[in-house]
Amino acid sequence: MTFKEGETVFLEGADGKRHWLKVSFGMVKVQGLGALDGSKLDGLDDGDTLTVVGREYTVFRPGAMDLVGSLERGAQIITPKDAASIVMNCDIKSGDRVLEIGAGSGGLTTVLLTAVGPEGLVHTLELKDENAKRAGRNVARTGLDGNWSYTIGDAREAKPDIDWQADALTIDMPDPWLALDNLDPCLRNGGRICAYVPNMNQMEAIVIALRDKGYSDVRALENIQRFMEVHKGGVRPSFDTLGHTAYLIFGRKRSS
Repeated sequence: MTFKEGETVFLEGADGKRHWLKVSFGMVKVQGLGALDGSKLDGLDDGDTLTVVGREYTVFRPGAMDLVGSLERGAQIITPKDAASIVMNCDIKSGDRVLEIGAGSGGLTTVLLTAVGPEGLVHTLELKDENAKRAGRNVARTGLDGNWSYTIGDAREAKPDIDWQADALTIDMPDPWLALDNLDPCLRNGGRICAYVPNMNQMEAIVIALRDKGYSDVRALENIQRFMEVHKGGVRPSFDTLGHTAYLIFGRKRSS
């Protein structure tokens, strides 16, 4: 599918450096490259090449990993290794409706929107207006911002502005057990929940709270990711390991 005006893409040079832009078939200002004749993008598709000031670039349509890796940062984001586990363990798929607690910088929001697609919905309950606005700017790059909405409020007492029950509920806040009574009615029976907390005492508290509330299949995990250095004649694990970021706690709601 050829590029359309208004969508976000990036140009990648031979050195791997990326230059982001919003497609326009007129003149486009690209940071690090200057002015680009956007008509060169007309008719191009994902992975095609073009020449800019004598250098060849490949034009790519970004995936979720690319978008998360280039967010406008403020609050700490949920990393891709954890976001992928959330999507899989919560069985989030095309057309689902997801309630997210805590926007951060919109990293998980971006992943959730790409998972539910144009037929699904994501609503975020966020404590701070500045976080929600930053997340909104990042979400706009997905082209799915029409499927996202948010409410400002404290998840321990505020009601999200939705008229549906969620298929999945994700909670990124320091004390999710204190919000459980308020949020539980927003999740449909059979729906899945994920809480994301950095410390063991927080993990213990939410696991116990979920079990006490009758949730099924309550479990906790963490992800450790190790990269590989691959060169001709030598392959070894990288010295850089993406270690502990947070504990992920999952459960499934039973009918009461």
